[in-house]
Amino acid sequence: MTLSQPTDAELDVMIRARLASLGIDLDQLPPGTQPDPETGSPGRDTALAGLRSFVRTTVAPLAAYQFAVPGLDGDEDRAALAQQLSPPSLYPSIDIKRQS
Repeated sequence: MTLSQPTDAELDVMIRARLASLGIDLDQLPPGTQPDPETGSPGRDTALAGLRSFVRTTVAPLAAYQFAVPGLDGDEDRAALAQQLSPPSLYPSIDIKRQS
């Protein structure tokens, strides 16, 4: 069974949820496609279009990549790699400890 490609709306939900988990709110960007004249920030629709393109073209190849582990083959490689944790996000846009 082949998986169908996600729709733009489905990707928008995933992207917004992932960014929200990092403290990034896309609603702070100006609506539409025009950049903010004062800050140069991209419009919300432009930012989402760029992020959708990134997810469609980059995430799958990165997820499929596997590091070679010297001395291990096949299933042993995957078991060793499964012990690795996802890296933390380094720069969340909202520091909730300092907002008090």
